[in-house]
Amino acid sequence: MVEKLGQVAVFSLFSLVALFVLTKLMGKRQMSQMTMFDYVIGISFGSLASEMAAHPDQESWYVLEAMGIYALVTVLINVINLHSLKSRKLFLGAPLVIFDRGRLYLSSLKKAKIDLNELLAECRTAGYFDLEELEMILLEVNGKLSFLPKSERRPLTPQDMHVNPGLERPSVAVVMDGVVFPERLHAIGFEKKWLDRQLRSLGYTDYRKVLLACVNEGRLTVYPREAEKPKDCYN
Repeated sequence: MVEKLGQVAVFSLFSLVALFVLTKLMGKRQMSQMTMFDYVIGISFGSLASEMAAHPDQESWYVLEAMGIYALVTVLINVINLHSLKSRKLFLGAPLVIFDRGRLYLSSLKKAKIDLNELLAECRTAGYFDLEELEMILLEVNGKLSFLPKSERRPLTPQDMHVNPGLERPSVAVVMDGVVFPERLHAIGFEKKWLDRQLRSLGYTDYRKVLLACVNEGRLTVYPREAEKPKDCYN
């Protein structure tokens, strides 16, 4: 009994590692932008992995081979999709127009298996409580709805005001949990000596006292590690 449980534990861990490695090889799109094809592959992978974990015997290696074949076929299809529009449309599908210029397409709703209540709920979730605010609604290949508001309903942008705010860069975390990242400093044109001077000027002589430090357009912002527990203001 103990030996059987040990085999199950080993094969469960092995199936988990194999599933993780194969998913990494197939790309992050498997979890971030899942299409119908990715969904089918994901379910198949999960079924094969659970089968291998539940039956820790010699035949489980055939399950691993099947997972490898699934991964290989998926990678090949993704490569083909990158070079063939017809193949991309076959395996991934194409965006579906649900609403366009005041016209609601019932045939598209039926094809997408979306009822009016669900559509209106998705509109409200996106911040649109009236279809008159929208120019177009698209159902993307990953099953998500995209909304194009009418021009008079869109947020005001600097371009609308004929203002050029200049190029903006994201804030870069150069110290996290007391650990310095020199490669990040080099990527934004600074050295560790510059960071040390900036920290000393702010009263920090030990990196371990810094929970997070970020650089944005040459300006260093430091969030210290607090020793005491935060006060609960919501009870």
